[in-house]
Parts: sequence; structure tokens; C-alpha cells
Amino acid sequence: MAEDLVLDTAIRDWVLVPLSVVMVLIGLLRYFVSKLMRSAQPPDAKVIKEGQVILRARSLRAGASFISAKAFRARRIYFTNEENGLLYVPKDQAQNAQAQMFSDPNMAMDMMKKNFSMIIPQTLTFAWVNYFFSGFVAAKVPFPLTQRFRGMLQNGIDLSTVDVSYVSSRSWYFLNLFGLRGLFSLILGEENATDDTQRMMQMSGGFGMDPSKSLGAEKDSLDIIQHEWALPKMERRAEDVLRKIVK
Repeated sequence: MAEDLVLDTAIRDWVLVPLSVVMVLIGLLRYFVSKLMRSAQPPDAKVIKEGQVILRARSLRAGASFISAKAFRARRIYFTNEENGLLYVPKDQAQNAQAQMFSDPNMAMDMMKKNFSMIIPQTLTFAWVNYFFSGFVAAKVPFPLTQRFRGMLQNGIDLSTVDVSYVSSRSWYFLNLFGLRGLFSLILGEENATDDTQRMMQMSGGFGMDPSKSLGAEKDSLDIIQHEWALPKMERRAEDVLRKIVK
């Protein structure tokens, strides 16, 4: 049977609160450091052009039912034909763009700066938490949980008799690490550099998505659309409304 613990108020004052305050301060500091390290690059005309093409293709997909089938086919060929379509990217050109992206020293340096601004503070903070606060039961979740949450909430505590709703200090650190995005969005705005989850995805995904893949994905989405003209339905609906009014 799981044991109920009585948490000392000193743990709240000297473990729970300091941990939360330090995580917020580190997030704010990392935001301003990342802002200072961010290099200003002139906008790439090719990237802007490709983005505008993708927006136009999405508008065509969204409003396909409001134009005739002939007009839709003509516009789709204009975007997707394999001779001079705006969304068609030859394989050799895609490979060259990907190789150029990976060989760009400015992009590699920016990624290194972003990764270092995340890895170094979090490594030092985790070492600090692990050294001073390891083994503490810092808080309790105010609702019951299943045993599947034990590994997530009680990291560093090897007691199977403790109720799952108790949170260890090390788990509290990880909850703050990935759960403060909403607070940072309120403080710093939506465009902030403290989203650790997104940063880890960028680290695991290399240098980002190849722009040619965005064009190819939009081309595939436009190719599979089944056109259905909405005008006849509107006319029938208008006729039904008129009949009801006349009656």
C-alpha cells in the first residue's frame, strides 16, 4: 500500500520555490543571451519567392470548390507540371540545394550558437539540482495518478511504496524545463527563444528542413485534390430558399 508523507514546509521554502525561481531566471537569461548571439542575416529572395508560391498554392487548395473544374485544372497544371511548374523541383536541383544548405558556414554557426545556449545552462542547472536537491520529495500532485507516471514524477527516488502523486525534486526540475513555455510566452511574447522542446527537435533534425521538400509536399497535396464545384449546390440551395419564400 502506498504511504502518505507529510512534507516539511522547509522543503517548500528551500527546494521547491528556489528551483522554480532559478528555472525562470535561467530561461530569461538564455532568451537575452540567444538574442545577443543571433546574427542578423539579409532575407533570401529565393526563399521569400518559394514561400509566396506555397501560399498561393494553399489558397488554390482552400478555394478550389469556388472555381470551375476547367479553371482549377489549368491552375493546378501551372503549379505542378513537370516542365516549368512553380512547385516542381528537379532532383538534381533539390540535392544541390540540400548540399548548399549543409555547407553554409553561417547556418552551421547559428545552429552551434543556439545549441550551446541551450546545452551549457541546462547541463550546469541539472548538475546543481542533482548535487544539492537529489532525493527530496518536493511536492504532491492534487489528483490521483496511475503507476505509469512513477518514472516521470519520481525520478531519483527508488521507493515503490510512495504514492505516485508525490513529485521528486529532480522530476520537478524536468517539469519546469518543459512546462514553462506558457509563462515565457506571457512574459516575453510568442516569439521567444526559450522553447526547449522545439530546440531539441531542431538538434535531432540537423540543420532544418530542406526548402525543396516544402515545395514537393505542397505539390503532392495539390495533386491529390478531388475537385468539387460548389456553385451548383449554391444555386439549388438558393432555389429551395426562394420556393420556401414563395410558399
